[in-house]
Amino acid sequence: MSQIYRQAHYTISATQLSELPSDAGIEVAFAGRSNAGKSSAINTITDQKSLARISKTPGRTQMINFFALDDERALVDLPGYGYAKVPEQMKIRWQQTLGKYLETRKSLRGLMLMMDIRHPLKEFDLQMVSWANNAKLDVHILLTKSDKLKNGAAMATLHKVNSELEKRELTATVQLFSSLKRTGKETAIAKLDEWFLADLETNQE
Repeated sequence: MSQIYRQAHYTISATQLSELPSDAGIEVAFAGRSNAGKSSAINTITDQKSLARISKTPGRTQMINFFALDDERALVDLPGYGYAKVPEQMKIRWQQTLGKYLETRKSLRGLMLMMDIRHPLKEFDLQMVSWANNAKLDVHILLTKSDKLKNGAAMATLHKVNSELEKRELTATVQLFSSLKRTGKETAIAKLDEWFLADLETNQE
C-alpha cells in the first residue's frame, strides 16, 4: 500500500480541538519532541521532500496538521513538544490538548512516536505512551537518526528502550529508523498499513 502515502497532501491545520475536521474515517498521528526528526520521518515515508515543513527552529509548529491520503484516511502531524524556548504556558496548554486528542479522537487508530535514538524516553515521550495506552491506542516508536550510532550501539538502545517500557508496564512496538539513510522505512509503512487496512477489513466483515 506504499503508493498511497505518496498521495499525501495537506488539507487543514488546527490550533485547538474544536477546529479539527469531522471525527470520521481513519487517522494515524505522528508525534515527537521538537528535534526528534518527526517532519523528516513523515517526508521519508511519503516520498515527499517538503510535505511536513522542517524548521531550523524546533518547536515552531504549534498546530495539528492534517495530510489526507484519500477521502477516508489521513496522517496527522501533532505539534512538536518539549522545546525549551516555547513558553511554559504554551507547553502546558499543548500537553492538555494532545492528551485530550489521543484519548477522545474516535477515528485515531495509532500513534507513531518519534524519539532521537541518542535521547530516547524523555518524560514527555513516556507521557505520550501512557496516554495512548490508557486510550487503548496502539503505539509504534521510531528511534530516529539511527545512522548517528554504529549498528551495535543502535541495537543496544533498541533493546534498552524495550526493557524500560516493559519495566514501566507501558506497551509499544519499537524500531530503528533513519531518514538520511532511509532505513526502517518499509517497517514503518508496514505498521501504517496494518492500522489503515485492519480497520477497513473490520468494516467489511
